[in-house]
Amino acid sequence: MSSRLADFQGQFAQALFIEQSDAAPEIANLMRQPGFAIYRNTVIKSRIDALQANYPAVARLVGEAWFRATAAFYARENSPRDPVMLSYGETFPTFLQQFEPAGELGYLPGVARLDRFWGEAHAAQDEPVLDPDAIAGFTPQALGCVVLQPHAAARWAWFEALPVYTIWERNREQLDDDNEIAWQGEGALLVRPHAAVEWIPLGAGGCAFLDACMAGYPLAEAAMSGLEVQEDLDLARLLARLIEAGAFRA
Repeated sequence: MSSRLADFQGQFAQALFIEQSDAAPEIANLMRQPGFAIYRNTVIKSRIDALQANYPAVARLVGEAWFRATAAFYARENSPRDPVMLSYGETFPTFLQQFEPAGELGYLPGVARLDRFWGEAHAAQDEPVLDPDAIAGFTPQALGCVVLQPHAAARWAWFEALPVYTIWERNREQLDDDNEIAWQGEGALLVRPHAAVEWIPLGAGGCAFLDACMAGYPLAEAAMSGLEVQEDLDLARLLARLIEAGAFRA
């Protein structure tokens, strides 16, 4: 690629996301070309559309007008890193956390994070899930030494003091539920054991347990990690529930 062509491409890309008054003369001339505004608006719109598709619970929660106006701010400062637009917006939850107009919506970054988890679980590589029979014959002592690895599609998080999972689920499934939400911490697990993404609520102990499994700890140590943050954690029930959900790879 010639240096002149590279310079032109760089100037063209820069011109898409700045005001003409802020542009250097050579870029301002480019921005005055017929059709440039149409192309520029198309580029921004495609990013906004991708964000709205990738964060549907957030969009439903705040309304389309607010979401698209906010997405426009993000789109001008954040270029796609992947040609597959399903992956666009990986830093959008962090952006919302720092976005002043969203300051009173403390749960919004968490809702965005679960939307992000859905996309990541959907696009994750296929791999077989753990068969319950694979560990059924272990003695309790031997089972404590087993290391279980979370499934490639498994995503989980605990949200301290915020009912993020309930808010997200109602808006993701477009539920018209008027029941009062208990304002307390919640966690969630999203996974795609087969064709479709599935999700279940998960307590603080369950999230800590999966964190330890991801770090490579055997079940006995992972169990201790869960009990440290949730003293009443029912380990047998938790393990059965996670295996049933497809949280572990074979």
